[in-house]
Amino acid sequence: MTLAAVQTGCKAGWNTLLGFFYPEICQLCRYEPASAAVGYVCEPCRSLVRPVRPPFCRKCGLPFDGDLTTEFECTNCRDLDLHFTSARSAVVARTVVLEAIHRFKYQRHLWFEPFLAGLLVAEAGPALRGGGWDFIAPVPLHPLKEREREFNQAGLLARHLSEATGIPLNERVLCRVSATATQTRLTRAKRAANMKNAFAVRQGVTVAGRRFVLIDDVFTTGATTNACAQALKAAGAGEVCVWTVARGL
Repeated sequence: MTLAAVQTGCKAGWNTLLGFFYPEICQLCRYEPASAAVGYVCEPCRSLVRPVRPPFCRKCGLPFDGDLTTEFECTNCRDLDLHFTSARSAVVARTVVLEAIHRFKYQRHLWFEPFLAGLLVAEAGPALRGGGWDFIAPVPLHPLKEREREFNQAGLLARHLSEATGIPLNERVLCRVSATATQTRLTRAKRAANMKNAFAVRQGVTVAGRRFVLIDDVFTTGATTNACAQALKAAGAGEVCVWTVARGL
């Protein structure tokens, strides 16, 4: 039996198990029907999702409400030393997407994985295929945090994108060397300071000239992904871009 067949069988078994414990109803609105295969998110809730569409900043991907038809760089990016080439997000971080991400990360509601991964793959997949990227790398958690949470949400999302694009997944290239405070209530400046020297390329890993796609769940100020990109670039990486499921406004 092939690995793909085993993985398909395991996924089917997991969905069957979820269906036994959870009724096939949307776990966001608790009203409309939705199955495990779609992450227990119904069509009416999905209709509230707002994809990120142009115009947006060519550097950080911040959406702009206007009639611009040419590329632009937002004022925030002009004042920052960014180490990634570009950052893009699949959807705007609001309503059902924010709730699903929060519950996925902090309450271990892992049934939202197909929903969130589907949003990322739908937007990032076409943009990345055939782009000559060497590796997809998730933003790592500190070992203490990962043991506490028992999974890395960025790693789960990155795996889906790797399978969809054929770009190899590398979960070992980066490590988090300091257990930083939560970023949630910090200002932009404090987020950047909090992330300074928080990441490193693992000893013995060669990244020289390689092109990386960094994956995370949410892009807010970019402090976390920028610190990861800085570590990769300092070790000789050729190029780093960022993709996240959601973009904070």
